[in-house]
Amino acid sequence: MHVLITGGAGFIGAHLTRALLERGDQVAVLDDLSTGNIENIRAFAHHPLYSFAIDDLRNALVLDRLASQADAIVHLAAAVGVQLVVERPTETIETNVIGTHALLAAARRYRCRTLLASTSEVYGKGVKVPFAEDDDLLLGASSRSRWSYAASKLLDEFLGLAAHREYDLPVTVVRFFNTVGPGQTGRYGMVVPRFVRAGLRGEPIPVYGDGEQSRCFCHVRDTVRAVIDLLDRPEQTSGEIYNIGSSQEVTINQLAQTVIDRTGSRSAVQYIPYNEAYAPGFEDMRRRVPDTTKVHGAIGWTPKHNLIQILDDVIDYERLRLPQAG
Repeated sequence: MHVLITGGAGFIGAHLTRALLERGDQVAVLDDLSTGNIENIRAFAHHPLYSFAIDDLRNALVLDRLASQADAIVHLAAAVGVQLVVERPTETIETNVIGTHALLAAARRYRCRTLLASTSEVYGKGVKVPFAEDDDLLLGASSRSRWSYAASKLLDEFLGLAAHREYDLPVTVVRFFNTVGPGQTGRYGMVVPRFVRAGLRGEPIPVYGDGEQSRCFCHVRDTVRAVIDLLDRPEQTSGEIYNIGSSQEVTINQLAQTVIDRTGSRSAVQYIPYNEAYAPGFEDMRRRVPDTTKVHGAIGWTPKHNLIQILDDVIDYERLRLPQAG
């Protein structure tokens, strides 16, 4: 296939690019580098099956040209990270909604197979755990900018599914649950790289709130494998939503202690109230656990990496990037 990846210079996009190139697909990446990093894709620069454009999704001419050459599109471009969402809600909403609208219009013109990346954030404050794709969604008040990301991604889902129903566009939606792994930045609040870097440096590990909120972390290689398998099965998966994530639940306190143990660190845990870490009135979800029954039934997918394997991969990656003494 010839695959266009929007946001392909980001963390997941770079891993997906590598996997597609390794199996012989042609890959074009469109990224404005607002949250992506050119270093993530430098290794592909001279690959004969790879091309890259630095531009915004809202540049209609560039998007149209790239879509016209593509068999399939993986739409990863979005505002990412809790910190960015809270601090720049206008950018979050415009990037997600306007960008997705433009992307789907281009996909319709050229009948591109399309996979839209959504997020576990759309489940909001739901209390029915684990979260299944057809569960009701419960968001907080619109006065809390925290929920602008979830609402914008939910609108992206509505746009994609409407394009499938009205125009028979082969669209599949995937909801990612805390994808992590080597190469992830901690710039926008991503917890695993922040904890690992602090542990390796012997610095305090910052835990927001009481640390009893729980998450499930999925290795990026498992996420990429699911994306590719879904991309390859448009007949069975178009018009559907799939959770992609691990069911191994861990509290943030447990995560911090595991990082300390695996790095052999003497770091202490430092608790930071939410109103100091983020904007006043910040709200968080206590649990976020996916039900992956549906994706397993569709493509036979289950994660292969547990939390220890994930952390060890991240620790090995970050340890090589530590400044060398002397």
